[in-house]
Amino acid sequence: MTVAADGLPRSLDPQVIPFDRLVGFIRTLVFAAFLLLGLLVTWASGGFMGWPALAAGPAWSLLVAALAWHSYRWPELSYARTSYRLDDQGLEIRTGVLWRRIISVPRTRVQHIDVTQGPIQRSYGLGTLVVYTAGTVHSSVSLAGLSHGTALAV
Repeated sequence: MTVAADGLPRSLDPQVIPFDRLVGFIRTLVFAAFLLLGLLVTWASGGFMGWPALAAGPAWSLLVAALAWHSYRWPELSYARTSYRLDDQGLEIRTGVLWRRIISVPRTRVQHIDVTQGPIQRSYGLGTLVVYTAGTVHSSVSLAGLSHGTALAV
């Protein structure tokens, strides 16, 4: 697979949506478990009395439901608003749902490029392109959500 440096904006791999949803749900479950454990310890030690004891359970449920909804909805929004462009001048990455961010990496500043892939990314066929640049501040730029073949071709 070759990636043409034609300057056209390109989207991430659509598999990034279910991947990000899975990662978000795992984070939600871990957060919910730790928070529930903290609530149970506080209840057992008598730390909650009166209305806080009654409100803690529903508050926990609402928080976990909000995080689960966010884990489901956010990846779609993020995917729709993330793109990259490769041309003769270098790489440009546009991202951000609430706050837009444009990262331009001039080709002359590129030192080397790595492609990383975790176990869950591997099951979805995704990879992360990491571009290392000259300089000390922000000396690497990563672009997650590319298909592994595309990341290798870049």
